[in-house]
Amino acid sequence: MINLLWLYVLAGAVFAGFALGSARDGTNAKRWGNAAFWSLLTLSFWFGDLFSDIGNGILVLALVAIAGTHLLGRGSKESTSDQERELFCERHGNKLFLPALVIPFTAFVGTLLFNYTLLKATGLIDPKAVTLVLLGCGVIIALAISYLWFRPPAPAAVDEGSRLANSIGWAIVLPQMLASLGVIFASAGVGTTIGALVGAIIPSDRVFLAVLVYALGMVVFTMIMGNAFAAFPVMIAAIGIPILIHADGGNPAVIGAVGMLAGFCGTLMTPMAANFNIVPAALLELKSQYAVIRAQVPTAIALLIANIIILYVAGFHL
Repeated sequence: MINLLWLYVLAGAVFAGFALGSARDGTNAKRWGNAAFWSLLTLSFWFGDLFSDIGNGILVLALVAIAGTHLLGRGSKESTSDQERELFCERHGNKLFLPALVIPFTAFVGTLLFNYTLLKATGLIDPKAVTLVLLGCGVIIALAISYLWFRPPAPAAVDEGSRLANSIGWAIVLPQMLASLGVIFASAGVGTTIGALVGAIIPSDRVFLAVLVYALGMVVFTMIMGNAFAAFPVMIAAIGIPILIHADGGNPAVIGAVGMLAGFCGTLMTPMAANFNIVPAALLELKSQYAVIRAQVPTAIALLIANIIILYVAGFHL
């Protein structure tokens, strides 16, 4: 049966490709530091469940040491020249985005149709991991289409993947790290403490006020931690479950989903979300590293207001 284990194998293979591509890049003076960093991540995805907690902790400390001592860098090697890229753009136009669209299409449509196909009857895919498994399948299909369509050099995927990964650097694993931070905060009782304070301040009949504090709390914690996945365990334990769901009888699906969307509004407005906001500014060589954030703030505020309204109406009145 194909389950999450195989997704970890696939993700590890991607990081192994980054390590191989980094080692092949003779233009990068720090290529062995990059190769070591991506190799450790490969080990984490392939064998992390076999390591002890101490072993995984040492692996993470090694990753921090490599990044913290500035052993990561980027080279100038590219699989195609600027002229070849321009010709590709002129020849294919926006069709170049089609392989990328295959990935979400496969995951979304495949999930919707899974129950109506023979795949469910065969038991080939774990029903609990359908969406993620199909997401991984979409990546493989998109890669195959790209090779058949564009006919790039054989190492192109490895070289270009590692080039992009090395351009982003350690920030590429920031969401994973911050999500773990959210779980640590929740286990430490931060959510319970906040929930007790909010419960003592907000009257039980003020549903909209509780919704407002929940949504704004998601935004604030996301801005502090840099990721809505890190903020969610804290706020759902503090306000979402005990107050909005249990005490006020809200719809759990709406409270969970729209609460995450409110958190994403915070992602748009914080430099802590480096891989979303700071790294793109650096890659685009913008004059200000906060240019992306400034452009996103008006949209984030508008979306936050809409999410608060949807959360209140759909969560408690529909």
